[in-house]
Amino acid sequence: MLNITNMTEEQYYSIEEVAKMLKVAYLTVYRWIRSGKLTAYKAGKQYRIKKEDLDNFLNNKK
Repeated sequence: MLNITNMTEEQYYSIEEVAKMLKVAYLTVYRWIRSGKLTAYKAGKQYRIKKEDLDNFLNNKK
């Protein structure tokens, strides 16, 4: 189970933030998460993407 206190120590992004950074649609990021291509953690009703997971995703896309 995800420990909420650990979330403050690491950098997390919302789907909206990732979409803006990568210049893609919100739904594109959401589909990457749902398909398992991008690891995300559910915090309540929202997904959070760890910076490390985003970096890994981007490195694997090349």
